[in-house]
Amino acid sequence: MSPQTREAQAPGGAPRAVMPIARAENVSKSYGQGSNVVSAVRNVDLDVAPGEFVAVMGPSGSGKSTLMHLMAGLESPSGGRMWIGEQEITHLDDAALTEIRRRRVGFVFQAFNLMPTMDVRENILLPFHLDGRSPDRQERAWIEDLLHRLGLSERVNHRPAELSGGQQQRVAIARALATRPALILADEPTGNLDSRSALEVLQLLRMAAQELGQSIVMVTHDPKAAAHAHRVVYLADGEIVHQSNSSARAEDIAQMMLSLEVN
Repeated sequence: MSPQTREAQAPGGAPRAVMPIARAENVSKSYGQGSNVVSAVRNVDLDVAPGEFVAVMGPSGSGKSTLMHLMAGLESPSGGRMWIGEQEITHLDDAALTEIRRRRVGFVFQAFNLMPTMDVRENILLPFHLDGRSPDRQERAWIEDLLHRLGLSERVNHRPAELSGGQQQRVAIARALATRPALILADEPTGNLDSRSALEVLQLLRMAAQELGQSIVMVTHDPKAAAHAHRVVYLADGEIVHQSNSSARAEDIAQMMLSLEVN
């Protein structure tokens, strides 16, 4: 069975079905056994539409990173089911999951995770090499467009140590987008950046969703970062306790986070 579809508004005004890019259905994840069991994620239902930018927030230990790992197929759920597009990933073996991650999922990390001995272009091409292939003509054109959009065209021969933090994160975003994956998972992507670089990164992620049709799931603790998303999902004790749409202000998000911390 494929994941359920959501209704969206077609250009003519009639509703049309939209297949989620990522979906969790009644997903739980526990560690340990018996009296030592720890429930990191509990009965989560979440779907991410094409071109949607979702921020995931919650107190420390709320299950944010575990949920992201489950969505990426980096961990298997203890219960429930997971999809990426029409492909259920719940019980796939490591080889199949690795192939899906290489071709359908892009990652942006707080620590950038760039290869220090590779220049900008080589870092961006790394996902292709890991997949055992070279980009075709259209993909090469797309990479050049990304370099231009991200202001990296003049930096392609520079190594990470020769770049600012904001530039390094832009390289990481370009690498995540290079293969045109359906889903981008960003784990605290602005955590190591100054306010100006953080704003640039958030605007790029929003652009990737709105203009390029990428689906973004971003784990963050920063209300200002979450305010750039189309939707904010709040976790507490492994459960989704609230969701807010794009009208949420940073001040409202901060207040919600404060209430979760207090409770």
